[in-house]
Amino acid sequence: MNLDESIKLAEKGKNIQFHAGHQFNWELANWKIAEKMPIPFVGVYMKISNKAFNKIFYNLRAKKGTVLVATSEFRNRMHQLLDKQYSIGLAADQNPGVITNAYWLNFFNHPTPFVTGPDKAAIKNKTAVVFVKLIKLKRGQYEFDTKVVTENAASLKEGELTLLYRDFLEETIRENPDNYLWSHRRWRWDNHESFKDKWIDHKQPFESN
Repeated sequence: MNLDESIKLAEKGKNIQFHAGHQFNWELANWKIAEKMPIPFVGVYMKISNKAFNKIFYNLRAKKGTVLVATSEFRNRMHQLLDKQYSIGLAADQNPGVITNAYWLNFFNHPTPFVTGPDKAAIKNKTAVVFVKLIKLKRGQYEFDTKVVTENAASLKEGELTLLYRDFLEETIRENPDNYLWSHRRWRWDNHESFKDKWIDHKQPFESN
């Protein structure tokens, strides 16, 4: 994993948001970023309902020093966690809890909701943003590539970062389609009327290229 540019950003005093997708092996990426970054790395995760499995995965994810916080606890803990310089890892293609509050845009030419939090938080906190690409070389071996999108997200318009991320994620999936978690069900939404006022894409739903 090449984190040289991200480390330079941290050395400049920047806070950093890492945006990854549901690709394998994001667990290994979590370890590598936490291990190499010179500032705390916060990982936001979904709790597993089975307490035993949740404890196993929590311990694995925290093994290299990641500061873990559950999505259900993040709002209450974020001021404490982000009070000092930080880096944070987000699965920015996570399915939104409330689709009417999401950004709606084309994802592989199908209307798809994206969470607004990463975009809005980056702008509000003036963070640097780094996209992460995970490449499977062969069974059990992965390579990670990073792309610095901006050193200050406040320079972007609301929604712009999400569109850039969508483009990056689509390109990444096309390069390694077998490495994406297709069971994530990003295209399960049918009520397209509910997102008209949240549509941020320049191309309308199902519009041909």
